[in-house]
Amino acid sequence: MQYISTRGDAPELAFDDVLLAGLAADGGLYVPKTYPALDRDAIAALAGIPYADAAARLIAPFAAGTFPGNVLAQATRSAYSGFSHASVAPLVQIADNLFVLELFQGPTLAFKDLAMQLLARLMNHALEQRGRGATIVGATSGDTGAAAIEAFRGQDRVDVFILYPDGRVSDVQRRQMTTVADSNIHAIALKGTFDDAQSILKSLFRDKEFRTGVGLAGVNSINWARVVAQTVYYFTGAVSLGAPLRKLSFAVPTGNFGDVLAGYVAKRMGLPISRLIVATNANDILARALATGRYEPRGVTPTQSPSMDIQLSSNFERLLFDAMGRDPAALRAAFAGLDQSGGFDIPESALRAIREEFDARSVSEEETTAEIARTWRESGYVLDPHTATGVRAARESLAKDPSTPVIALATAHPAKFPAAIEKAIGRAAPLPAKMERILTAAERYTLLDNDEARIRSFIAENARAKPVGAGA
Repeated sequence: MQYISTRGDAPELAFDDVLLAGLAADGGLYVPKTYPALDRDAIAALAGIPYADAAARLIAPFAAGTFPGNVLAQATRSAYSGFSHASVAPLVQIADNLFVLELFQGPTLAFKDLAMQLLARLMNHALEQRGRGATIVGATSGDTGAAAIEAFRGQDRVDVFILYPDGRVSDVQRRQMTTVADSNIHAIALKGTFDDAQSILKSLFRDKEFRTGVGLAGVNSINWARVVAQTVYYFTGAVSLGAPLRKLSFAVPTGNFGDVLAGYVAKRMGLPISRLIVATNANDILARALATGRYEPRGVTPTQSPSMDIQLSSNFERLLFDAMGRDPAALRAAFAGLDQSGGFDIPESALRAIREEFDARSVSEEETTAEIARTWRESGYVLDPHTATGVRAARESLAKDPSTPVIALATAHPAKFPAAIEKAIGRAAPLPAKMERILTAAERYTLLDNDEARIRSFIAENARAKPVGAGA
């Protein structure tokens, strides 16, 4: 399996090189040259097997030629052994034909754990094979940073630098990053927004000299390995409800588009998905883009669902690449328009192709609070504010098509957002006992200006790793 850049001006790489590279050298995102296809029997055979075994089967075609089957199987079993629920990603019914898929059973109580725990093990194996180290730099709107820190903490071969927008993540999210004392972990509070952090991250990856000098590697959802890992729970969730013999829809709280893109990949692989429903908060660039055909970022609005407070949805580029017939010149022209004039019009044929697969809905703050309250009142189930946007969008889909089940992805544990929960239902969701330590532990972080040169200097001064070598 070989991978190409959406911008068309970077070398083709194998899976292990893509794993370590993150962003392509030309600023694009890596995608497979072709999507592997599963027949109905292969999908049906996923029923009843452990989640880790399903992951190994589904990821194997993407990693062909780089990770032997026994290595991949060992990595998936290790990655998911510490999850709180035996199913890893259990389904819970909250209304007629409406389900939530709990993706918060991992160590940091967010869906990012499902990809990050595996990513860390695969990356560590690849580095050991090469006898090298890596410097991981990531930008987070709340959950990615904590998941990366937890997955890579204490590793000798990896230094981790996570940028998060100062004052724009919840207290629990911040403390999950800042209370980790391992010397290879560096939490950076950025005086800016998530989009500022992501912009700096992309610029660092485009700087070949810096990238090689510190052995830069990425773990944001721009890393294709994360997208692949996230396809697994679409398959396991759908099979639990009768796939491939019936179609289902998925409603996905969306910020950087990586999670819902994984659903698109699962559909390309053969999973019978009816609709992929994009749920946004007030930062609704994706809903606006699908409605109007104009991709145009606006200022970021802080909300009670901070992990979705994003206006530049990086993974949307991968979908556009496919929708534009995999024409890198057309894609480059579109993003040149974004850089020059602050937006671009999606070509009509591409917009039509996207609308055939996706619906999109922007959910207001008032609607989010009302959905948390309604679901609690009607089913006794507590939604976090991100998941609430997905459930709200799912209910609208069911109103139009009540016969097709909808699975809303529950992306975070409600205890991570106590103020939002208490406002909605009059009580806070208790933090699991394993997380209580972070409420009183000392915090350790560095506050830095929104200045790329300063960030670059800080990383260079504190990184210990050797370059990761060719392809990274």
